[in-house]
Amino acid sequence: MKPSESVGSWQQQTLVEAIRLRETLWGPIEDLSESRRARAAGGSFAQRVSARALALARRDGLEQAWTRWWRMARLLLIAMAVLALLAGAGTAAGALGDGSRAVNVLTALGALLGLHALTFIFWLFSLFWSGKSAGTGSWASDAWWWLSRRFVKGDASLVPQAFAAVLARRGSQSWLAGLISHSLWVLAFLSALSTLLLLLASRRYHFNWETTLLTPDSFVWLVEGLGALPSLLGFAQPDTFTIRSSDGLQVLDAQAQALWSSWLLGAVVTYGLLPRVLALAWSLWQWRKHTARLSLDDSLPGLAELRPRLMPASEPTGVDELASPDRVARIQSQPSTPLTANALCVVGLELPPEHSWPPAFVQTQMQDLGRVDSRAERLDILGRLQSASPRHLLMVCDAAQTPDRGVVATLVEWAQLAQQSDVVLLNDALADPDQTRRRSWHERLVAAGFAPGQIHDQWPDLSTKEPS
Repeated sequence: MKPSESVGSWQQQTLVEAIRLRETLWGPIEDLSESRRARAAGGSFAQRVSARALALARRDGLEQAWTRWWRMARLLLIAMAVLALLAGAGTAAGALGDGSRAVNVLTALGALLGLHALTFIFWLFSLFWSGKSAGTGSWASDAWWWLSRRFVKGDASLVPQAFAAVLARRGSQSWLAGLISHSLWVLAFLSALSTLLLLLASRRYHFNWETTLLTPDSFVWLVEGLGALPSLLGFAQPDTFTIRSSDGLQVLDAQAQALWSSWLLGAVVTYGLLPRVLALAWSLWQWRKHTARLSLDDSLPGLAELRPRLMPASEPTGVDELASPDRVARIQSQPSTPLTANALCVVGLELPPEHSWPPAFVQTQMQDLGRVDSRAERLDILGRLQSASPRHLLMVCDAAQTPDRGVVATLVEWAQLAQQSDVVLLNDALADPDQTRRRSWHERLVAAGFAPGQIHDQWPDLSTKEPS
């Protein structure tokens, strides 16, 4: 597979993948105008695919779904960061206690570093087991991912699914998980160290060791071994005599307690904070390395099939020269009447046969664009509106029909090409006695961006809308 050139941000990549997944799962999407715009914009095939997908995402609400999901994901990260700070402070306070009893140094060290050591080893194991994409190896990132997906339903669920697919394709999901996990652990250790410093500075603690299985010599060897690396960073550690004397049977002076405090702080910094900082830096470097240049693989199923549509072998470039009389094969149909400057236009979209056209309320100064039923007619209206933006466009629809996405998308596209636009909903009371479809029209049009004042259940009074 040969990836194409860069096509933008993670949001663009995710939306392209979301549209691809949607078409793979549920079939092709109505995209006549979006494909036409992508071809008109030009560029490479990857750029046209991206332009088409972004236009469809805006039309169908996936772009808004990305914004909502990403905002929720960030809020979840903030909440998890707060929990990490509270957990770090709580662990430190629990390890030292309230000062009424002596602190067992090994128990305190296990409380501060035990869970960290297990999760850190599991993360390292996940990186090198069956390659670096075997899994995230982070419970924190898995929890964040699971929670963030709980807040999206329906079509919006394609957004996190597409984001995960893009991450997997880039081989960067484990590094994103590392960024999240190690950042939370760094915050937890900073909170724990701050709490340790505050408690050790404001209370009197007594440190000792207790063991039934180990000999005093074994304990001396263990303490000195753990203190070797922290001592290189400037942390003090108790000498052999102080370690042997801290068996709980003797009362040690304040200097010995200060040495134990420094040893405990040094062990937390050296074996807790520093490994997480280094792992965070490594994950950040790998993340940037894997995502330095986002590209689109145009050979993916669902994208490769778009090539004939977005990159046609031949495209019309206009009239080169007039055909000679003897080459005229048949009489050409009369072209559509071009829009006049500053026009007031009216057009009917997918009206049933029982609705006569033009309606009785159409005034003489209005330019009638006719009724539109087929794709070709939609494109013809689109081209005429693009050639000359009308002053006011009235779009007439049948409120007795159920509004589908294609019709609403066409109304939005036409409305964007007019200075002013309104939707008139014709209705047969017998066809929709409880007005359910009419209410659905109003909801769909408002959701698509039409103001309530642009939606009319009867012919509007244009005198209040037209400029004086």
